[in-house]
Amino acid sequence: MKVMVMVKASKDSEAGVMPSTELLTAMGKFNEELVNAGIMQDGAGLHPSSKGVRIRFSGKSRLQIDGPFAETKELIAGYWIWKVKSMQEAIDWLKRCPNPMNEDSDIEIRPYFEADDFGKEFTPELRENEAALRAQTLGLTQPRFENSKELLIAGLKNHYTMETRKNIPAHWTRFASYLGKVPGQVGKVSYGVCYNCQPDSSFDYLTGVEVKDTNGLPADFTHVKVSAQRYAVFTHEKPVAQIPQTIETIWMKWVPDCGLNIASTPCFERYSEAFNPQTGMGGTEIWVPLKS
Repeated sequence: MKVMVMVKASKDSEAGVMPSTELLTAMGKFNEELVNAGIMQDGAGLHPSSKGVRIRFSGKSRLQIDGPFAETKELIAGYWIWKVKSMQEAIDWLKRCPNPMNEDSDIEIRPYFEADDFGKEFTPELRENEAALRAQTLGLTQPRFENSKELLIAGLKNHYTMETRKNIPAHWTRFASYLGKVPGQVGKVSYGVCYNCQPDSSFDYLTGVEVKDTNGLPADFTHVKVSAQRYAVFTHEKPVAQIPQTIETIWMKWVPDCGLNIASTPCFERYSEAFNPQTGMGGTEIWVPLKS
């Protein structure tokens, strides 16, 4: 779950009194612990409300109200965004936090709404629209969502770790000599299929093409069946060498917060005829499987 941890303002913070070196050091150490534990996703201190502005909404009217604001105890002086397993974990971490003020102070924890909290009113179409917007905020292309037929992909397979995945381009180079010559090949699209992902982040990776059946395949070929299901499809517009960065953004940042249920079936890269192997550009997509 994701929570916002809000540091309530005080008379000193509203007066612009800056924290001491001792407090800055203690907070820096606490933040480092949060980052090392994979808890902290964002955080910052805020200027006093004297530098803030409110917009009051009343019907079609919009009224600008300049700070400072009187309700000191209701104002926010800073915040964190944490990713935690439970509210109790957030509470346990917060109790370790140095007092951010030179007086008694309050810090509030509030959980984010998650997709399931909205019930049936949050339709699959609305979930996908929200997920697409989330992707754009991360610098990804806006994904499209489509249903794919079952695919039988045949080619060369290797097992990779996060350290050895740099060898995947060489894997593609070995497979390139088979393109257009694979028995029973369907079309001219190539695939990089990722499957059998392990807890240590290692995975099997197959460079291949769609085939009608497995008859007559070369002895060193492996085949994998890709399910007929719904996918989020991301166009990769950068050079092919930057695919690892795009995949990392999708799986480490988009997937955890997209509000969609990701299937534990193979995901794949798809290289159409528009892909130019000389420039490494064009016709490249990343397909992420979704649960029905």
